[in-house]
Amino acid sequence: MTRLKKWSYIIHSALLVLFIGFFLAHTFEIQDYRLQDSLYQKPAPTDPRIVIIAIEDESLEVLGRWPWPRDYHGELLRVLSEGNPAVVGFDLIFAEPSLNPADDEYFLSQVKEAGNVVLPAYGSFDQSSKRGMLQAKQLSLPFRELKEASTIGHINTVLDNDGLVRRTVLQFNYEGDIVDSFAWQIYQMYASKFEKTPLQIDNIPLDYWSRPIIKYYGEPMSIESIPYHLVLTGEIPAEYFRDKIVLVGTYTVGIDDYYFTPIAPQVPMFGIEIHSNIIQQFLHQEFYQDVPLTFQVIIMILLGLLGFIIFYRFRPGISAIALIMIFAGYIFGCIVAYKNGFVMSIIYQTLFITSQYVVALGHQFIAEQLEKKRITDVFGKYVAPQIVGKILAEGEDGLKLGGIRREISCLFVDIRGFTPLSEAAQPEEVVSILNEYLTLCAQSIFDYDGTLDKFIGDATMAIFNAPFDVKQHQLRAVQAAWAMYEGSKPLQEDLQKRFGRSVRFGIGIHTGPAVIGNIGAHFRMDYTAIGDTVNTAARLESNSKPGQILISDAIYQYVKEHVEVTDLGVFQVKGKTQGIQVYQVDHVRNMDKPSS
Repeated sequence: MTRLKKWSYIIHSALLVLFIGFFLAHTFEIQDYRLQDSLYQKPAPTDPRIVIIAIEDESLEVLGRWPWPRDYHGELLRVLSEGNPAVVGFDLIFAEPSLNPADDEYFLSQVKEAGNVVLPAYGSFDQSSKRGMLQAKQLSLPFRELKEASTIGHINTVLDNDGLVRRTVLQFNYEGDIVDSFAWQIYQMYASKFEKTPLQIDNIPLDYWSRPIIKYYGEPMSIESIPYHLVLTGEIPAEYFRDKIVLVGTYTVGIDDYYFTPIAPQVPMFGIEIHSNIIQQFLHQEFYQDVPLTFQVIIMILLGLLGFIIFYRFRPGISAIALIMIFAGYIFGCIVAYKNGFVMSIIYQTLFITSQYVVALGHQFIAEQLEKKRITDVFGKYVAPQIVGKILAEGEDGLKLGGIRREISCLFVDIRGFTPLSEAAQPEEVVSILNEYLTLCAQSIFDYDGTLDKFIGDATMAIFNAPFDVKQHQLRAVQAAWAMYEGSKPLQEDLQKRFGRSVRFGIGIHTGPAVIGNIGAHFRMDYTAIGDTVNTAARLESNSKPGQILISDAIYQYVKEHVEVTDLGVFQVKGKTQGIQVYQVDHVRNMDKPSS
């Protein structure tokens, strides 16, 4: 295992621990809620059994400024009672007697006579409440006589950190007594009359603070509402309210009882509408519960393993498609879970997978850069820069560095007369001269798309048609040799002037099959060619005279239209039982590279 891969394992493990920590600490809770809102909160038909009597702007114009005398509410109850509604809930606080006892008395008498009125209470909580049922430190109730004549339910609304109402407090504890919610009390009163198997409170899934998730059936003002004054004046027949759940509450922003909800985050929803949605949820028994944390952590781990396998097995493009598919699959799973009553976290898992993908991309980028450096280090000394670029572009896989047999042209060149020259010159001059000649050899090889196999003292070996295919590689090998021959002339003249002697190239070229690959010890390998073709080229070079380019008949058959030669007959070379037909290259007619 490479160091880079080890670091990848460490980073991915750290990411997993980090995001599990984020998840358990609810670090991105609000962002997660908003993602859930966009997927889960969709309008649905509202229940016609619920109707709102709205204290809205038109009623305020007709009946006067708020608050109204309480005998208005008494009269409203009298009118409604003629139609025999199932339950009437007032989302209005009557904590103290009013300044007009007669109004209170009339309202109280109608509440007693109706016998189906639910009135609100309001609790105050310690902000540091621990998990479990909430404990109220104060409770605001209707004044005593009204409290005793009605059913009481609290109207506390809980806001998330972004100010939206997503959950409701079903119950809380006050001085040892359980206080049920306004919506639950209304539902219970209705269910006791009309439902054979009413919902039991123990069957409602709750979070750690006894809060169920609210399902919103409609956007603000989508529930049927009737202006208060139309009911009070009898313009709406009382019979219309028979067996219905009637909710009375404010319906104007002028009276501060509105909130923002996930189904329409930018539009205020009045408190009475929120109660209506909760009551409908009880009627339809449609509830949602958070998937247990342990199960969601297991899902995160499994997603992480899936992402790790895919992102490291495939290229970035395929990995990106896989990332999208994982996203789509997970979100689809979340939607299916929601339709079956379970709420899954979204943001932690998707951020975790995205982070994995980014880390995998970084790993692949670093690995590619290291591989490019390795390839450049390996091949930069063998081939021309453009060939290195081609290797980098096409990848090393096609090179089959483990070994491949292919047709090549092999060139050996040796500097003749260099030993006497080195004895006459200073060491620094010897090195400089040798470098000039070897540079000429290397540049000539690169110019004609050859691969510089190795320097052997003052000799050079080159191969053509490896690692990539080279068109007319036999001709290019001969052209490279001729470029060395012509390029050495100025160097020879300079050495003659400086030292009274010169050096010349002896070159041998042969073509045929050879084995190509990385060869050597495991700690030191070189890209080279081996086989009879290489040996034959070396023998031709050793038989060449200073300034002579020798080619085999195998080469000549490919280049005879491009060169002028002298037939030297058959040479007997070491290691071969049969002689080789050899030609001396006298001139190359065209030095332009064959088109690729």
